[in-house]
Amino acid sequence: MEFDEQFLKKLEYLYVVAKKVFVGRMRAERRSRKTGSGVEFADHRNYTAGDDLRYLDWSAYGRLDKLLLRMFEEEEDLHIYLLVDASASMRANGKLDYAERICAALAYIGLAKLDRVSIVPFGGGGANERLPASRGKAQIFKVFQFLTALEATGKTELSHALESFVHQHKRRGLAIVVSDFYDPDGYEDGLNLLRYHRFEPTVLQIWSQAEARPTLRGDLEIVDVESGVSREVTVTERQLSAYARAHADYCARLEAFCGARGISYYRADVAVPFEELVLRMFREGGFLS
Repeated sequence: MEFDEQFLKKLEYLYVVAKKVFVGRMRAERRSRKTGSGVEFADHRNYTAGDDLRYLDWSAYGRLDKLLLRMFEEEEDLHIYLLVDASASMRANGKLDYAERICAALAYIGLAKLDRVSIVPFGGGGANERLPASRGKAQIFKVFQFLTALEATGKTELSHALESFVHQHKRRGLAIVVSDFYDPDGYEDGLNLLRYHRFEPTVLQIWSQAEARPTLRGDLEIVDVESGVSREVTVTERQLSAYARAHADYCARLEAFCGARGISYYRADVAVPFEELVLRMFREGGFLS
């Protein structure tokens, strides 16, 4: 995947749109519950020896004859984790390239908003390291370099990957999982772990028409690209129709699972320009909302 000047211009356009959609809203909704020396008044508490006298509320003292300390809400940086599937199944039909474009766009918008953005690949046989938290628009070139170096190898192992993620990242934030979700061990445990550890998960399921409705016919040997297991099959029109229904049912179950748990879900067809998906996420409030 190469990121050129034209691609960067697309990202800047998406950022401009994001600002219009979320003006005056994003930071207010991400304000920390901690109190300190921020700018928004939160509450009073009783004065105790050693407190900063600058925060005494003298007007309250005049009314109540009681020393009260003003407390303020502090704003914290929003942490955005882009968990991108770099397993072998993502090589097929341009899925990894598509996932990289989406991650680059979401990273750029987050960086431009001065949030902290990390990219955490999973799968890949352990060959891919994570990109530590970055902040500021100029860091997008590190993001480009990191994404370009990703290799799609190994097994998905989504639940194991997300279990490792929640134990290694204590700062809560948005956890955007970008994957085809082709994992025989399922996705339920991993996504539930994110919720249990108080991350805010979003699911982006990358798929292609070629996988949903393949055109293969006849006697074939099919090989699982992640496990290497092969099987000889005779593919008929009836079997292809049954497969297409099974694939659609699988996607529908994933969407229903997410919907029942308040997880934002987006099905991303690689044939649709990535910017359309990103704009849809903003308009529906599924990212930084």
